[in-house]
Amino acid sequence: MNEITRYQVRHQTVYHYGGNVAHSHQLLHLAPRDSVNQVCRSRSIALEPEPSSRREDVDAFGNFVTRLEYDQPHDRLEVLAEVAVEVSPRRDAADTESAAWEEVRDALNYSGRPVTEPELDACRFRMESSFVRIKHTFADYAADCFVPGRPLLQGAEALMHKIHRDFRYAPGTTNIRTSALEAFAARRGVCQDFAHIMLACLRSRGLAARYVSGYLRTTPPPGSGASYLGADASHAWVSVFCPPFGWIDLDPTNNVRVGTGHIVIAWGRDFGDVSPLRGVIVGGGRHRLSVRVSVRAE
Repeated sequence: MNEITRYQVRHQTVYHYGGNVAHSHQLLHLAPRDSVNQVCRSRSIALEPEPSSRREDVDAFGNFVTRLEYDQPHDRLEVLAEVAVEVSPRRDAADTESAAWEEVRDALNYSGRPVTEPELDACRFRMESSFVRIKHTFADYAADCFVPGRPLLQGAEALMHKIHRDFRYAPGTTNIRTSALEAFAARRGVCQDFAHIMLACLRSRGLAARYVSGYLRTTPPPGSGASYLGADASHAWVSVFCPPFGWIDLDPTNNVRVGTGHIVIAWGRDFGDVSPLRGVIVGGGRHRLSVRVSVRAE
């Protein structure tokens, strides 16, 4: 019987503005997705101050979003999201049993045959996006991982291992505006950069891959060794379209296939689609940002 892991997640974000914000619109991605492997049992978002309007919605990728509008002056904004979620183990997917990577690439390339619904959905995640460009640089870097006839999942895991080996996890060396090309040149970054680089490599080989945001469990299970890199904050990884298994999630920052230690919040083409908080403000001047994340296994 599959063992379910239950989590309590607390994500606090506080903006201190240098002056009054006269008007603002905010978009929040803070509610976990439901799936075969994950069920959100409860969720709440507390706001200080209260907005003039608040609307729950679903975005173009099926993620839960909260839309806020403030029309009263404020010099501070606190957002506290608390969720209870259950995560079950993902089904086994042998890397040698996935389709050859060229077959998947060609199937996504509108070769004249009818396109299946899963393939049509996957096509949204094989194009360029704001942070992820399709370049020969990335295709060349991934070339030795995708030799002719190699099963796609085997190649994707080889690429994950290569990125983990060649790039250094270095908080503070990049920021939320850093592109995959910039992080690739620097050979360092954080989970967002590792994910963007892997996405760029996969898409530059004609494959479909999406950016996944979420959380990691703060402390590892007993006897499992060191904590994950990127815990105690929002985390990011990659999901690869990998027939016949569907989407397989890989975490290049930690060099692991995603399991019960990861909690999925949202997915999209890159960070820009799934930022936990994104807004447009009038006024406010410079601001200070504080983020605290706690993921506790029950």
